[in-house]
Formats: sequence, C-alpha cells, structure tokens
Amino acid sequence: MFFKKKSKLPDTVNSAVGIETVMSQIKNFVQRHFALPDETLFNVALHKRIITVSLPFPCEKDAEQLASQLCDTIALPSDLTCKFVSNIPMFATKQPLVRNVKNIVAVSSGKGGVGKSATAVNLALALSKLGARVGVLDADIYGPSVPLMLGTTNKSPDTEDNKTMQPIYAHKLVSNSIGYLVDNEHASIWRGPMASKALQQLINETEWPLLDYLIVDMPPGTGDIQLTMAQQIPLTAAVVVTTPQDIALADAGKGIAMYEKLSIPVLGLIENMSYFECPNCATQSPIFSTDGASKLAKRYHLPVLAEVPIDMHIRQNADNGKSLFDDKNCVGLQNIYLQAARQMSINMANNVALSDVAKAANVGIDITRLD
Repeated sequence: MFFKKKSKLPDTVNSAVGIETVMSQIKNFVQRHFALPDETLFNVALHKRIITVSLPFPCEKDAEQLASQLCDTIALPSDLTCKFVSNIPMFATKQPLVRNVKNIVAVSSGKGGVGKSATAVNLALALSKLGARVGVLDADIYGPSVPLMLGTTNKSPDTEDNKTMQPIYAHKLVSNSIGYLVDNEHASIWRGPMASKALQQLINETEWPLLDYLIVDMPPGTGDIQLTMAQQIPLTAAVVVTTPQDIALADAGKGIAMYEKLSIPVLGLIENMSYFECPNCATQSPIFSTDGASKLAKRYHLPVLAEVPIDMHIRQNADNGKSLFDDKNCVGLQNIYLQAARQMSINMANNVALSDVAKAANVGIDITRLD
C-alpha cells in the first residue's frame, strides 16, 4: 500500500543528507511506535522514490493506516511515497526448525473446556487476515477438533511419495490433525510415548508450504505428555488460554510455569468467556468472575492479549466449520482476535531473539525471507 502526503518541506529531497534525514526519522518512528528493541528487526529502503518499510510481523491489513500515521508524524516530501510490508523473520528455538516453517506458536491451557481450540483456530485466521502465511497443527491427540472447526472432517491428507503428507487447505490456512487419519468414532487410547510419536510424525512428515506461523493446538493440561511435546516441538513461543474462574486460573498458572521451566517465551494470555453482552441493551455481565486473567498476567508479568466474550457466533461458526471472519455479524469479535494476533506477533518481535540463521547472515532482515 502506497501513501503520499503533501508537506511543508520542499517538494523534492535530492541531497543525500536530506534523504538520510528522512530515513532516520522513519526508523525512529517505527522503533518508537512498536517498541522494537533494535533496528536489526526491521528495514527501511529507498528505491525509485518509494520508501519501503519491512516489519517483522504481519501488517498488510494495517499498511494504509500505518502509512497515514507515519505521515501525520513526519512531513514526507511530496515526491516520496511510503509503503509498509511484512517480512517475518525466523525467531530462535531450542530445537532444529521444521522445514519451511519460520515460527511455531503453541496455544495451550492448563485444563480443558476453556476454549483453547477455538482460540487457536481464530488466532490463526486472524494472523492470515493480517497478511501472514499460517498453518494449524492439531496436537490434541486425544480430542482433535480442528477438522470440525475448519469444515474439513471428511478430508484426509494426500501423499505423493508414501512418506510425507500434504496438509489440508481451508479458509486460506493449511492444517494437519490426527483427526484426518483416525476414524472420528474411535477413541484414541494411546499411552504418552505413542501420542508423542504421532505428534512428531504429524509435524515432521507433513509437506508444509512456506509458513510465517504454525499455530499448534496443544492438548490441555501440564502432565508428562504436554511436557514431552513442548520439549520435542521446536516452539518459538506460547500463548496460554484461560477463563476468569479461580480454578481455571490456577491451572493456567501451571501452564505458564511449565513454559518458564522450558525457557519458552509466553507471549501473553487470552481470557475466554470474559463476559456476556446482552444483544438488546449491550449490558456486560461477568458470568464467570472478573479480572481473572489480568490478575494472573500481573503475577507473571505478562500481557493480556484479549478478553473474549461469550458469544454464540463463536460456537456457531466453529460447529459449522466456517470462518468467523466471513461472518458479517461478527465485526466486534473479529477486531478482538485481530488485535490479539497483532499484539502476539509484535510481542514475538520484541521479546524473542532472532534465529542463528538470521544473525549469522549479518546483512539485514531480508535473509529471513525464505521465499
């Protein structure tokens, strides 16, 4: 998205000193606006009077707004235009990266029933809406629900070499799940090592296309299988889902502690069922208590990415395998998930180190553009 605005400066900036001043002002704006720790995370380049700002998080949906904010802060010469693009890097992990996958984010919960799977799917849809290339791995071996939520229950992965699987495509996302491979009517009665091996096969034997983010819907809980999975998957970071009740918060705290023990950054909390908003009078009723996630976030020095209300549209779209972002009645909910996805990706850039591949290149952020 290009943006051009009249200014009080001369119509043209021809001198190298003038261009350098404008570029420096833009860098300062970006660094302050997003609180980025250093300039190596983004790039500002000039080519044929077009200034391109490459950001380390998805920004296509916000490109025009960002350009407008920039021009409200900096008086660009009239012969220059500015555009914002995404160039999402690979951030550091403790395990070798999965082929074609830049970053893996676990969406987890301390207990079941808090809306973890719905959050994982809607967060993935929101990232895609912002402009990222996104996949979903359903790691909930015992209760896979991603196929239902994506409307792909009757599909199964194809294989071209009898060794690897092609992921399932729906709603501009790719996904894989044990639910595509096991009959839905059969219970998955597996011991921990079997479940862990199945997960490793799902993630490593899937022919993922180039992805900026792979969202992993983790099994609920913090037992041995969750710990093993978290250690075996090259996780970049995690998001913890909870509801406002004390019992859910206690278990969510255990999940945060597990990731801290594994030195996996937690990018924030998402509180589901925060309140019910009356459709007639817009009165908000906190059915399951108030400020639960805020208190937990304060204790662990984490941000709250979103407070998601109780809303039948979340359930309806998930049950019908439809995207919440195709529902014209869900603009408010869409904005909540978009803001959560936006802040999650910015927090990753602010709090997670670049991978060794990006560091070793030492030629700027473009090295992390795998495509």
